[in-house]
Amino acid sequence: MDLRIDIYRNVRGWRWFKGLVHGRVSLWKRHLLSLANRHTIILMQTSPNRATRTFMDYESITQAMDGICALYERKLKELNPAIRNLSYDISDLYNFIDGLADMSALVYDSSIHAYLPHDRQWIKQRTFQHLKKLAH
Repeated sequence: MDLRIDIYRNVRGWRWFKGLVHGRVSLWKRHLLSLANRHTIILMQTSPNRATRTFMDYESITQAMDGICALYERKLKELNPAIRNLSYDISDLYNFIDGLADMSALVYDSSIHAYLPHDRQWIKQRTFQHLKKLAH
């Protein structure tokens, strides 16, 4: 699937969650909501230099995936300051993620009261799912 995302896209997806929070929620939807709203820490290192290690903190997996996309979009703007509307496809985002020295995610699991580690491949799969939802 070829996903193209406009660099000036709106933040979407929260309408669905807002509807769940304020309406009558089934057990299945609550379960989905709890999965989506798990605290997530993205650990990354931009170059082989250990001093470039950093982390980004998010309230949910969805916000974390949006944050990774926003990070790439900022990088695109830096590299192409004269271009007003930039677009990219999923392979460009994957190349950006693979080009980092390291990237992983820690996602809180309330059932065990601990953070579960996830690798770069998991992040790429989740960003694809996230962008696919935004495209529909």
